[in-house]
Amino acid sequence: MAKRSARRPPVPVLSSVSPCPCGLGAGYGDCCGALHESRAVAATAEQLMRSRYCAFVVRDAAYLLRTWSVGTRPPRLRFDEDIRWTGLDILGGTGGSAFHAEGTVEFRAHFVVDGQPGDQYENSRFVREDGLWVYVEAGR
Repeated sequence: MAKRSARRPPVPVLSSVSPCPCGLGAGYGDCCGALHESRAVAATAEQLMRSRYCAFVVRDAAYLLRTWSVGTRPPRLRFDEDIRWTGLDILGGTGGSAFHAEGTVEFRAHFVVDGQPGDQYENSRFVREDGLWVYVEAGR
């Protein structure tokens, strides 16, 4: 097992005008921040996926749990304090529009741990519960 450094990356503090980590180019407050603060809801599965990635960036466990399907939601979340998320690529998806009840989003999330770059690939599944998009599970 690799030895982890004692120096942990700081949690990003984003203002409403900071570029949103989801990669869409909008300010955080008008993009994923609005979802995190419950001022808006995700209209598509991809928008929810982007907002959940952003929640990992800022370590917003409450948002992640709130947007997780009741049937698969864990009782709590713990973040790997050594990971610094650095980017998101949306690779594709199925369904997931405002007119669908389920969908998938295929993505690659990039990170750095102890100065070494890495990535996480998933093809996540989303459904609507009570009219809202929620994350169900990761597919590979």
